[in-house]
Amino acid sequence: MAIAKVKSIALLGLQGHLIEVEVDITEGLPGYTLLGLPDAALSESRERVRSAIINSGAPWPNKRVTVSLSPAWLPKSGSSFDAPIAIALLLAQGVIAEGAQRTLEKTIIMGELSLDGGIKSVRGILPALLSAVREEITDAMIPAANIQESIAVEAIASVGCASLSEAIAFLNEGVVPDALAQEWQPDEPTEIDLSDVIGQPRARYALEIAAIGAHHLLLIGPPGTGKTMLAERLPTIMPPLSPQARLDVGAIQSIAGLLSPKASLSSQPPFVAPHHTTTAIAMIGGGAHAIRPGACSLAHEGVLFIDEAPECRPGVLDALRQPLESGEVTIARTAGTITYPSRFLLVLAANPCPCGKYTGRGLACTCSALSIRRYLQRMSGPMLDRIDIRTFVETPSRSEMASGESGESSEVVRQRVATARTIAMERFSDCTWKINSQIPASALRHRFRASKPGMVFLHNELESERLSARGFHKVLRVAWSVADSAAHDLPTQEDVEIAYQLREGADLL
Repeated sequence: MAIAKVKSIALLGLQGHLIEVEVDITEGLPGYTLLGLPDAALSESRERVRSAIINSGAPWPNKRVTVSLSPAWLPKSGSSFDAPIAIALLLAQGVIAEGAQRTLEKTIIMGELSLDGGIKSVRGILPALLSAVREEITDAMIPAANIQESIAVEAIASVGCASLSEAIAFLNEGVVPDALAQEWQPDEPTEIDLSDVIGQPRARYALEIAAIGAHHLLLIGPPGTGKTMLAERLPTIMPPLSPQARLDVGAIQSIAGLLSPKASLSSQPPFVAPHHTTTAIAMIGGGAHAIRPGACSLAHEGVLFIDEAPECRPGVLDALRQPLESGEVTIARTAGTITYPSRFLLVLAANPCPCGKYTGRGLACTCSALSIRRYLQRMSGPMLDRIDIRTFVETPSRSEMASGESGESSEVVRQRVATARTIAMERFSDCTWKINSQIPASALRHRFRASKPGMVFLHNELESERLSARGFHKVLRVAWSVADSAAHDLPTQEDVEIAYQLREGADLL
């Protein structure tokens, strides 16, 4: 046949669109025309496809070739269209039997071609397969290096091809390639554990409450007191990701190219720790051509840890204000507008002063009160107002260091966190949210109020202007987490006061 059609997927963020790849081979002056808003990488596909076909032992048509990617109005980017273009060309020439056309009607094809005919891995296979399911696609031909990602999408039968020759043999003769996805493997035990932290009872309690309700946390303390250790162990006390959350996290990591070719999707919440010199674009996401997810999206359903927070460039921390409120980030560029999910638990760590030695007693610190205030004011007031819990991390005492006793393990704390979250999920069984930090303000004012003495305490703090309206709701959400930790049906006045102390715990602010 002179005309052939196959299907592929174009990704805009996590949203995939079904693309029909049409190839027309006609008599005329030899040439190659690519239509359908391709980017630079896709426009270069001609030479990759030509070399791959010839080196696979198939002929290249010495005729006029027109390739159309429809819908034409949708921008297409990347090299994942190499394989579908090559398959359509071989189908149009008759190298692939005409009977394969029916097989390919419900099949998507993705992959980048190397010059020797190999099929290389591409980013975004997992979200592409998830989008294909919504388009009622039943089969997929993907690179062998990406076959492990297909194990999470059971609705699609995926075939992994390492070369164009394998794809031709599969379509013509039904020879199944050797690449097979491995069975789902449980996560390997992590080497870090909360028991590694010596002392720090107040910080450990704050960490537990933060894990129960997914509350944002600020750790302030001198260098070497364990702020980073505490933050790194926060994911180990959080409950495992739900199946849907695991897919969402895996889809983002697939687009970013962070999924291991052999590993299964992890059930442990992600931990992302960008350096404090990172830019706002790296934190939020973006790019000139392909809009990639930033650190706040890579930390979706997990922890975003920013050490030395006052040292961040101006505007970087404030760029997180909108994602903290909405749970998603929308990036607008000339290439289009893309929305990535971005619901994360933010942990900030900071020294108490420029020299880092201030402990409240001022014995070793040489910084003036003005320099301390200016240092902490590098974190803006509106940003700090979005932090639920603030705690001071003190230097462990000599007796704690010498005792050799370890604190509770991550497993013990994680069980308590899971129990508290189960209580919250039962309470929110008829709601669209499942954890305390997501309770809307309107629901807090009516349905999910604290006990009467607790509400009186909060209103007094609000009236005396020690709390903002946002802070009022933040304290009430944390109070519900404190109550769940203590198995209280309703936050008592003591629970509310503890939540207030957790929010105002850093006296230096």
